[in-house]
Amino acid sequence: MSGRRRTRGPALAAVLLVALGMSAVADAPAAVPAGPALGAPADPARAVARRGRPGARIALPAPSRARGAWVAKVLRPAAMRERPAAGRRFWTARTATLHSRGAMRLMVLAARYDRHGRPWLLVDAPLRPNARAGWIAARDVRLSRTRWYLSVSTGRRELRVYSDGTLRRRARLVVGAPATPTPQGLFAVYEITRQADPDAFVGPYAMHLTALSEVLEDFGGGPGRVALHGRGPASLVDPLGSARSHGCLRADNAVVDWLRTRTRPGTPIRIGP
Repeated sequence: MSGRRRTRGPALAAVLLVALGMSAVADAPAAVPAGPALGAPADPARAVARRGRPGARIALPAPSRARGAWVAKVLRPAAMRERPAAGRRFWTARTATLHSRGAMRLMVLAARYDRHGRPWLLVDAPLRPNARAGWIAARDVRLSRTRWYLSVSTGRRELRVYSDGTLRRRARLVVGAPATPTPQGLFAVYEITRQADPDAFVGPYAMHLTALSEVLEDFGGGPGRVALHGRGPASLVDPLGSARSHGCLRADNAVVDWLRTRTRPGTPIRIGP
């Protein structure tokens, strides 16, 4: 299959493969404005459910291998802004994802109170460019924590899966080819989709990420979103440990099935060299 290549310009960075039209991942956190920080709350979910000192940062742990991540489930359409309660409104997070229509869950990067003392969350946005993040009002979401953290090395072509900092599983991968590399950065699972034909190219399941291809604007009828997916008969010609995909990450079907029963949208995935 061929995808439409991005034209060079000031535009948004792209997103890679969507398993036959599905989607998935985004990059590093945006800078958090400086300001006084509150002491680490015993329960960050409670801290973002009430008002606090105007302008203060809330000590909510950032995504990490040791702690996993905080995840915001969108309860009602939430305007995403460049700054807490201010700046340009550039996207609206809906309650459901695009393809699976599952609950929209966004990885939380930071939290702070606005000038009126209302809590806001900085979340990973499933948009171009890959480094995009934005602020949504805490009143529009429900906060929870995932203990899982995924780490990918494109050089070793390996996935490592952690829970509360403990390595739980390793798996070999097929990664992006040199002309269509897998984008690097901190992303999250966007949605998990069951494929209509389990014997198709991507296997039975695809975990779409907030990451987007930086080479292809679209692929397979989708926006070029990167996915971690299985391997159907046609994709077995590319052996695990090779770099031959259009940017997606391919793993054995058993690995993807194991992952989709344990992780959920909002789970962080760090893709590095």
